[in-house]
Amino acid sequence: MLFRSLASFACCTVLFASTGFAQMPSPPETATVSLNGKAVTIHYGAPSMRGRKIVGNLVPYDQVWRTGANESTSFVTQGNLKIGATSVPAGTYTLYTLPGSSQWMLIVNKQTGQWGTKYDQSQDLARIPMKSGKLSSPQERMSITFENTHGSSTELHVKWENTDESVTLTAQ
Repeated sequence: MLFRSLASFACCTVLFASTGFAQMPSPPETATVSLNGKAVTIHYGAPSMRGRKIVGNLVPYDQVWRTGANESTSFVTQGNLKIGATSVPAGTYTLYTLPGSSQWMLIVNKQTGQWGTKYDQSQDLARIPMKSGKLSSPQERMSITFENTHGSSTELHVKWENTDESVTLTAQ
């Protein structure tokens, strides 16, 4: 009996290992940047379009969105930052967004470790306006990236479908 159980376990382990995270509908991703020698790291689940209309539908306007999939999107900064015009002390936070038809807001929330849909507005540190842009062609998988990094400054971008929302981060 033990042999049969071990064989089944080995079979399942090989199957999982052969598929890996790349086959998951919303695999875990990480974005990281160093500003003035201090790391800023974001961990998120990266959902795919899979033929769906995203912005304004799956991600509705005027409702807080977990900004990814699965667990909440974690934001860890080793140094004090300015995000847009808002001061954010070194620490661990959760990122959400509030999509709008003309303006998105980045939400930095003090609650951490919760499932992505467990949002508590009373824990908001800040709501920061984002700059809206359009991608030239649809992006299948959602991404969070740091771009245009120069010294103590970078841009955080949230891209999916035809949307490119960004905000400037500056080390303090």
